Amino acid sequence: MWRDLLPIGRYPGSGGYRRFAWTGADAECRAWFEEQARGRGLAYEVDRNGNQWAWLGDPARGDAVVTGSHLDSVPDGGAFDGPLGVVSSFAALDELRARGAEFRKPFALVNFGDEEGARFGLACVGSRLTAGQLTREQAHRLTDGDGVTLPQAMEAAGYDPDAIGPDPERLARIGAFVELHVEQGRALDLSGDRVGVASAIWPHGRWRFDFRGEANHAGTTRLVDRRDPMLSYAETVLAARREAELAGAVATFGKIAVEPNGVNAIPSLVRGWLDSRAADQNSLDTVVSGIEKAAREYADRHGVDLDVVRESFTPVVEFDHALRDELARILGEDEDSGLSVPVLGTGAGHDAGILSGSIPTAMLFVRNPTGVSHSPAEYAAEDDCLAGVAALADVLEGLVCR
Repeated sequence: MWRDLLPIGRYPGSGGYRRFAWTGADAECRAWFEEQARGRGLAYEVDRNGNQWAWLGDPARGDAVVTGSHLDSVPDGGAFDGPLGVVSSFAALDELRARGAEFRKPFALVNFGDEEGARFGLACVGSRLTAGQLTREQAHRLTDGDGVTLPQAMEAAGYDPDAIGPDPERLARIGAFVELHVEQGRALDLSGDRVGVASAIWPHGRWRFDFRGEANHAGTTRLVDRRDPMLSYAETVLAARREAELAGAVATFGKIAVEPNGVNAIPSLVRGWLDSRAADQNSLDTVVSGIEKAAREYADRHGVDLDVVRESFTPVVEFDHALRDELARILGEDEDSGLSVPVLGTGAGHDAGILSGSIPTAMLFVRNPTGVSHSPAEYAAEDDCLAGVAALADVLEGLVCR
């Protein structure tokens, strides 16, 4: 499975992946998922929001155990973020069947659409729509960098954009959702554990900073006469690092748009996107407010106007404690496996976090020896991936077969 999926959407220039929502690479990934599902005799379906499902048993019972993740990527992302969870889900099902496990509850695998938000700027679109955290009207206003709207992209890919929206009936089918994911950090590597259980997702959000100055000639305009928004932006990037360090949080300006974007032109607009995350809400508020205060001071100093817009926000997510504890108990039963189950938080968002407000959710993490993620260098050793499959199979057996 891993070898079949590996070349899809790979960009030769970077060695990373460009599997963006409703593109050709996305379609290939979706076709792969359908092939894997049908090849195992599972009932395959696509919901109103474009998420893919593969069912074993009667979903109408309302107590299904579901596992899965996503297959899309960030720009030039790695191979493991998302796909490891989907591949491991199919592999865990194969393992349970090899064990002769008797399924006492309905079971499903899922591929959530547009989790990374790489194309339309909003993460977890598929799960947000399903959970009612994103309305049809809001989704229809999403636009990519080329001006293509989400409805246009969905329609071009053969899906009905007018059907999207909250799906409480589908959520009512699910008794528990468990997502396996490569760890996006080095906590497991530092502790020497192959697999861990998630405790919570840090609160996080995205803010757009629009610095508006005055375009002018780079060679003839005196420095004292300039209203250069790039200066205010650059100082704000440094301020973000300082504020994050003081609060024990993280803050990143990772995307920028410049107008008119000429080598010999002073910019009229510098638009930067801030991603900030912290262990608690107060710390996050302190970081973002500190960055904005500094940015406004820099803008005033250089005669630049500033608008700050919060584009998305996710509060702290505490995974279901009973389900989390059950995962730890299950994984602690098999003394021969050698698995230990540290419980750790994460600064990365996931579909499991979005769904946690509607259904019980939990997560398993697989060790990432470098801690690198959202990069072609993202990596997990095969032995650790197989340990993740074994852990997921044990968890599913405990939840579905007992």
